[in-house]
Amino acid sequence: MSILIGANTTFIVQGITGREAVNLTRECLDYGAGAKIVGGVTPGRKGRDVHGVPVYDTVAQAVEAHGGPIDGSVVTVPPAFTKDAVFEAIENEVKLIVIVTERIPRRDVAEMVELGATRDARIIGPNCLGIIVPDVIKMGGIGGPAKNAAQAYSPGPIGVLSRSGGMTTEMSSTLSAAGLGQSTAVSIGGDAIIGSTYSELMPLFEADPQTEGIVIYTEPGGRMEAALAAWVIDNNCRMPIVAFMAGRFMDDMPGMSFGHAGTIVEGKEDTAAEKIARLADAGITVAEEISEIPDIMKSKLPSHVEHMQPPKLSTPEWTRGGVRP
Repeated sequence: MSILIGANTTFIVQGITGREAVNLTRECLDYGAGAKIVGGVTPGRKGRDVHGVPVYDTVAQAVEAHGGPIDGSVVTVPPAFTKDAVFEAIENEVKLIVIVTERIPRRDVAEMVELGATRDARIIGPNCLGIIVPDVIKMGGIGGPAKNAAQAYSPGPIGVLSRSGGMTTEMSSTLSAAGLGQSTAVSIGGDAIIGSTYSELMPLFEADPQTEGIVIYTEPGGRMEAALAAWVIDNNCRMPIVAFMAGRFMDDMPGMSFGHAGTIVEGKEDTAAEKIARLADAGITVAEEISEIPDIMKSKLPSHVEHMQPPKLSTPEWTRGGVRP
């Protein structure tokens, strides 16, 4: 099993005729069994197609042509129009929205997240690369071209959550090379306000019988780690969790910015040291280096379960690597 998406998930791409969206669409169609992209939306471009995917002027037209509800949408439109695109998707009963767009005004993000919550719609992002279920489907640019994603991601029992899109792939590749595949990997986005945090996605992994451990990439700034630690304690989480905290140097360099818009350290609770302490109090191990994560996770998984997969024989040529969403 997996969380959020699966082999039968249908979705559209809003802003599909943009250069990045054209490439993203190709990547998704080529990966696994091929994503079920049932349409794209760009106002004024109805009647065209992108890699065989029909283009419509509105989400309503795409839903009508599909003949029923569409599960998800990847939103790639410019920041000034993202809120309208997300509202349009939600109004047309789309329940999973992956927002790739960066630099969206915070007020717009807050309004999108609020509307999503009232309409039972799940938002991933903004400023993210999306979701991947190894060898099955990817929704968004996560992992890059299909051949690269196939090298980095492999099916298995580990869920991956990351504020950085590139590091989602880096950690998953490290796990795959050590024989630990992934159930689902989610790039949650690096902005200060996002649609789904660690603690909000944990119940989905907790309910997924395939997932037996969680790996998290995180950074200073924000309060998501505190919420995650509280959730783990309050819910007696069944799974071992291993985290990697980037940007520890920021604790010794007041005023220094790092990585994403979400890495705004407003007080002691937002520092790397304080976050590591909170995670440790909840039983979450924080690795010193990413390379340590597989061995730590193996030591925590049930000894009677065999998780080994054949190691990867080649190293991906990263097209979307580095610490960036």
